Amino acid sequence: MLGGLFAISFVAATILPAQSEAALMALLVAGSLPAWLLVAVASAGNVLGAVVNWGLGRGVQHFADRRWFPASPQALRRASDWYRRWGRWSLLLSWAPIGGDALTVAAGVLREPLWSFILLVAVAKTGRYVVLTAMTLWWLG
Repeated sequence: MLGGLFAISFVAATILPAQSEAALMALLVAGSLPAWLLVAVASAGNVLGAVVNWGLGRGVQHFADRRWFPASPQALRRASDWYRRWGRWSLLLSWAPIGGDALTVAAGVLREPLWSFILLVAVAKTGRYVVLTAMTLWWLG
């Protein structure tokens, strides 16, 4: 179960569409594992997936024209413009379903240091999972 959650959370942050939130909620509803552990595993997978995007951004000139590349040229251009305007703090929006992945690629393109990238992306993505977990547990009563 944890391996599957990690994998889907990883994939959701990279090249394929995936619903890590649905997987997390299903495991929370099942109730067989502690919520904090599920949040930690989903966060680790999602942050690691974002690091892959950052790495792709570092080598964007080699990959940008590939079909599997996680950001279209237009999305990457918009994200780069946003990133240039707001700087590293824009990574706090890396959790967003639209544009979040492009921001993580743009951070690599614009050479954001890995340590600050991981810190900000971890705060954003873990925060999303914490809020989702709290809402799910509240709904379950």
